[in-house]
Amino acid sequence: MYSLYIHIPFCRQACHYCDFHFSTTLKHKEEMVKALCKELELRKAEATTPLQTIYLGGGTPSVLTFAELSELFATIYQHYKVNEGAEITIEVNPDDFSRPNSELSLAQLKELGINRLSVGVQSFYEEDLQLMNRAHSAVQATAFLEQAVPLFANTTIDLIYGIPHMTQQRWRSNIERALSFGIPHLSAYALTVEPRTALYQFIQKGKMPPTDDGQARQHFYLLKERLEQAGFVHYELSNFGKQGYFSQNNTAYWEQKPYMGIGPSAHSYNGQARMWNIAHNIKYIRQIAQGILPQEQEILSEKDRYNERIMTGLRIRKGISLEKIQADFGQEYLNYLIKEAFPYIEKGLLLNNENHLITTDAGLFLSDGIAADLFMV
Repeated sequence: MYSLYIHIPFCRQACHYCDFHFSTTLKHKEEMVKALCKELELRKAEATTPLQTIYLGGGTPSVLTFAELSELFATIYQHYKVNEGAEITIEVNPDDFSRPNSELSLAQLKELGINRLSVGVQSFYEEDLQLMNRAHSAVQATAFLEQAVPLFANTTIDLIYGIPHMTQQRWRSNIERALSFGIPHLSAYALTVEPRTALYQFIQKGKMPPTDDGQARQHFYLLKERLEQAGFVHYELSNFGKQGYFSQNNTAYWEQKPYMGIGPSAHSYNGQARMWNIAHNIKYIRQIAQGILPQEQEILSEKDRYNERIMTGLRIRKGISLEKIQADFGQEYLNYLIKEAFPYIEKGLLLNNENHLITTDAGLFLSDGIAADLFMV
C-alpha cells in the first residue's frame, strides 16, 4: 500500500486556532498548481507500488477551481498507477460551494473520481464559528451537508470540542446535528492553543479564557459514548467510523506505512527516513521550477522508529503488538516497554490484551502523555 498526500496551501481566511502552513493570498494559485504537478513528476519513481489512497488536504483544497483540480489529477494518472477502488479524499469548506460564481461543484468532484469528502464544519453554532474565525456560517454548513451526503456516501465531518463557554448541552447538540445527516465517519479534535496563532495571542492578552482540560475531557467521553451508541467504532483517538468507513489514508500514517507528501510543508515517509518540503510558497514554486526538490530529510534511528511506534500505537484501537516490538526492535526494547508500562497497567490506563498493549477507555484522553512516558530516551 502506498499513499499520496497533496498539500494545498491556501485559505480564504485564517482560523484563529490553526498553525498549519497556508496563505490567504490566492494570487499564486495557478503557479502553485503548476509546481505541484512538477513535483509529482519529479518524484514519480518514489512510488514503488500503486497508490491506494490519495488525499488533498491543506489549507483548503476546495479553493481550487475545477480546471486546477483536473490538472492535478491528470498529472497523477499520467505518472502513477492508482489501484481500482482507491480511497480519494478532498478536504472541503462549505462556503466554497455557495459563493457567487463558484468555479467548483460537488458533481465536478465526482467527475474527478473523488469518492470521499472531509468537511470542515467544526461547529453548528454561529458563536463558535465566529470565535474560531471560520469562513462559513452554520447555515452554509447545514445546506452543504444536505447536498453532499446523498452524493458522497463516504463523507466525514470534523468537529472541535473544548471551545471556551461550550456547555455539555451545546456539545451534545453538535454531535446530534452531525449524526442527523447519516454520515459514516466523524473526526473530533480538542481545541489546542498553539504558539504563533491568534488564539494564543487572545488568551495571553486576556481577551479570551484559556481552554479547560477538564471540560475537554468531559466532551471527549460524551462524544465517545454517544457515537458508540450510534454504531461507530472508536478506531483512533480522534476518529470514529462505521465498519467499512475507517480512513484508509490516516490508517496508513498510524500504521507507519510509506507515503509521499507533495507541496510546501508536506511530509513524506519511506520506512527509514522522514522528509519535508520547505514551508514557504514562493520559495517552493521557484525551486520546483528549477527542478530542485526543496526538501530536508531525517534518517530515523532505531530509537526514533520505536518511539513513533509507541506514539501511534497507543492512539489506535488495536494498540501495540508486543510480538512485533520484539521482532522489529529486540528483547531489550520489549523489556523496557513492559517495565515502563506496568505502572499504567496497575492504574487501569493500559491493558495487555492478547499480547497487545492497549489504551483503556480511562486512559484514552491521556494517551499522548502516556506514550511520551514510554519513549526510549
